[in-house]
Amino acid sequence: MPILHASYKDIKKSAKKALRNQSAQSKLKTETKKFIELVSSKKMEEAKIQLNYLISQLDKAKSKGIIHRNTASRKISRLMKKLQAI
Repeated sequence: MPILHASYKDIKKSAKKALRNQSAQSKLKTETKKFIELVSSKKMEEAKIQLNYLISQLDKAKSKGIIHRNTASRKISRLMKKLQAI
């Protein structure tokens, strides 16, 4: 157990941050699944709109440090390939 008061505060802060990061990652997964569903059903216009939203969410997660910048770039690249394959 931590001895200093600041240590307790650090534990609280890290728990809040972990919860926020977990929520953001879950949202990214959900949006990715929606996009893949649209691509598989060949709905091009809706898929483009969803892709633009998903790219902005990935960029936000990247800038906040939720995911690594290379991971975000790789995911964006793969999603673009799926859209172009239609």
